[in-house]
Amino acid sequence: MPQPEGANAKREEMGSKDTPFEVSLRPTLFDDFVGQPRVKERLLILVEAARQRGEPLQHLLLSGPPGLGKTTLAHILAKAMNANLKCTSGPVIEKAGDLAGLLTSMEKGDVLFIDEIHRLQKTIEEYLYPAMEDFKLDVMIDSGPNARSVRLNLPPFTLLGATTRSGLISSPLLSRFGVPYRLDYYTAEDLQKVIVRSAHILNVETDAEGAFEIARRSRGTPRVANNLLRIVREYAQVRAGNRITRDVSHAALTMWGIDEDGLDEMDKRLLEALIYKFDGGPVGIHSLAVAVGEESDTIEEVYEPFLIQEGYLRRSPQGRIVTERACRKLGATPKKKQAELFDY
Repeated sequence: MPQPEGANAKREEMGSKDTPFEVSLRPTLFDDFVGQPRVKERLLILVEAARQRGEPLQHLLLSGPPGLGKTTLAHILAKAMNANLKCTSGPVIEKAGDLAGLLTSMEKGDVLFIDEIHRLQKTIEEYLYPAMEDFKLDVMIDSGPNARSVRLNLPPFTLLGATTRSGLISSPLLSRFGVPYRLDYYTAEDLQKVIVRSAHILNVETDAEGAFEIARRSRGTPRVANNLLRIVREYAQVRAGNRITRDVSHAALTMWGIDEDGLDEMDKRLLEALIYKFDGGPVGIHSLAVAVGEESDTIEEVYEPFLIQEGYLRRSPQGRIVTERACRKLGATPKKKQAELFDY
């Protein structure tokens, strides 16, 4: 089944964490990092305190929806501590030997960044506990009757974990991070600053209104903002003399199916399926995924958070339910069953 362009753009967003385009726009200093003022202030205090004591930074957990800057903050923190940064992700670490190889290659003060840390296997987590608390690693040699454990000393290091689903992290691992640092969605004003900075790096002329038009359709997410800026830049280069104004941004994003509220074709397909195929819900996520031809994990992690936050969709123990706002958005007349759900 062919997918709408908006869905394809969303998939590109999911897989663009380390693309050359995004890396070129990634801030490297706290001064260049826009938004998240409370988190940034707390991290600055931790960095300054650790530097004054001459110690590695404490272990930290960064949580929040995709695209808000968790990986960027990991790079900034490592640079602020003058430390080497080693990056990996939870699904990549399949065996204890993989983790042991990473940890034994660390030097004093180095930072190990594990993205999607909630997807670590439980057996791998067990090896992390002594490494995080005592900087020691227990390694099993041989197997069966000849099996023996060898304890290796590790240099003091910092573990930075990032997760989009902190509720899936086991309690023992979560407790070893202390207070998690949650990143929230950005305001349109903060995203406007992100876009102006990115446009300057990309050497494309952008006025304030043009940047704000992109910002307010960016779903509160810097990664989405930069991806939309990329679309508008291409449009401006071909049709608008390489200058981004409000009208240019509006025309480009409308062409790509991004409406004034930031909804794309897949968002609307989800809401239309709920309204017209399932009478407003409730409906299970797997049935909804089949109805729109998308993976259930993608719906849960990419589309649903924004739709729920903006009041177009809500979850219940029985499944997903469309809201009255979604019906108004799509110009749909609620059926009697749907109207009853609005008062649920």
